[in-house]
Amino acid sequence: MHAGDGTDQRIVAATVETPLAALVPDGTRVAAFFDVDNTIIRGASSFHLAVGLYRRGFFRKRDLVNFAGQQARYRVFGEDRRQIDELRARALDIMRGHSVAEVTAIAEDVYDEVLSLRIYPGTQALLDAHLADGHAVWLVTATPVEIGELIARRLGATGALGTVAEHEDGYYTGRLVGDLVHGEAKASAVRALAAREGYELDRCHAYGDSTNDVPILSTVGHPCAINPDGRLRRHAAEVGWPVREFRTRRRQARRGVNAASLAGVVWALAVVGRALRRSIRGRMGAP
Repeated sequence: MHAGDGTDQRIVAATVETPLAALVPDGTRVAAFFDVDNTIIRGASSFHLAVGLYRRGFFRKRDLVNFAGQQARYRVFGEDRRQIDELRARALDIMRGHSVAEVTAIAEDVYDEVLSLRIYPGTQALLDAHLADGHAVWLVTATPVEIGELIARRLGATGALGTVAEHEDGYYTGRLVGDLVHGEAKASAVRALAAREGYELDRCHAYGDSTNDVPILSTVGHPCAINPDGRLRRHAAEVGWPVREFRTRRRQARRGVNAASLAGVVWALAVVGRALRRSIRGRMGAP
């Protein structure tokens, strides 16, 4: 994506041609919008991509630890714009100079190895039901749009709206096109897409897990909280939104914390710890 190609700098909509998406009739007025992390997929899809990139030598252990720590703090304490900007800058710097084709291929592997096993069957059933009813289905996520497109394609959805990392001649530049598709930006993306595609928002549906999804849920006529964090659960009760719970009781007891990110912190710290111990033993001449 070139920054000056005339595309909306905040929103990139990727239509995905799949057998299920072909069920959506031309001119449909109804769409369903799904958040991805903890709504469709258990945990943070971007973290699992980061692990896949780390294993292929894209960045250092320290970067992975920092990334996981930021993810965990965000899930526990909520949005902090400064931390989000720092995380975004670090991720963009890591991607600079790598090819889109390379990252997409790795993302395909990560989906097959990890993400496909973490899809909530209940959310999958909702998504399939919308397609069967002739509704357009869009994923709306702060995750890089390439990942959103991949998940949409695999699930048979119509397309994806996601954060766009600029690339030129097939290589990432380290700059962002527009801003993160997060919070109010998700709602803006949905309104722009609806205007372009002719969706009637009062007839549309939206699904999300976090209080940060309130803007997109408030944009449609049929909102629904899926696996909600504590703040979204309270808000849903106050305004009368339905709630669907697809987690096990054990995971419900830990809602509000991204268990995948916290586990990732522990895993990354363990990796670094083992490396440090080997280094110390080597310097001391220990076996």
